[in-house]
Amino acid sequence: MDAIKGLLPNVRSKAPLVHFLTNYVTVNDCANITLACGGSPIMADEKSEVEQISSLCAAVVINIGTVNVRTLSAMLQAGRYANDCGIPIILDPAGAGASDFRNDAVSRLLREVNFTAIKGNISEVKFLSNGIMSTQGVDASTEDLVCEETLYDTLVFSRQLSVMTGSVIMITGPIDIVADSQRGYAIRNGHPMMARVSGTGCMSGAVAGCFLGANPSCALESMVVSTAAMGLCGELAYEKKTMLDAGVSTYRNLMIDAMDKLTEDVLAERAKIQRIF
Repeated sequence: MDAIKGLLPNVRSKAPLVHFLTNYVTVNDCANITLACGGSPIMADEKSEVEQISSLCAAVVINIGTVNVRTLSAMLQAGRYANDCGIPIILDPAGAGASDFRNDAVSRLLREVNFTAIKGNISEVKFLSNGIMSTQGVDASTEDLVCEETLYDTLVFSRQLSVMTGSVIMITGPIDIVADSQRGYAIRNGHPMMARVSGTGCMSGAVAGCFLGANPSCALESMVVSTAAMGLCGELAYEKKTMLDAGVSTYRNLMIDAMDKLTEDVLAERAKIQRIF
């Protein structure tokens, strides 16, 4: 993928400020992976300041993992303001389908805010599309996980959803999918152990916010390359963990270390990106 060139260096040189309205389970992980990627995080969900904070930022990431009445109001206000200012916004519909309140919240967000990109696992993204209630916590149902047999159909579904929403669609799983209304990619980076660390999906959204904030005119490419980068860090961390005979907590830290040390050359060499259409 030719567009891989320059995207990571842009993040490192521009150090985009990314505004997070996110869940409190993984907020520290999102902050640390943002710093390791080369961005700068700011977490603000007080309604009286979200517009001012967003105005300073290169991208906004909204994650509904622990959404409540107060934070939903702030998310809507920040999202509408970012739209008015032309600031790219990512939606992570964490746990969509799990409760009526959460479902109503994400429906309002989709009605009132135009998102540059939407990222989630296949169960969450399916729910956004047609209300399939297969979400289990924030994990995708096993029957939904993207595999080689379902890859093309999932890409077609992603392209259709992109037409409906005007957003780049990113579906995380054993095979990651990124598509807009015209192009679709499969990304095969990553390691199964990433699923044993709480917050890798949220961290992936944070990395995407960094890439999108630094490369706002390349939304699809930013989502593709950020997805490959996060997956590659999972691979590199596992290699190091095996050498150290370490456990899952160390693995989490090694992923952040891998992002901090990731270079454009390593990313270009080891990114497993396939254009399907």
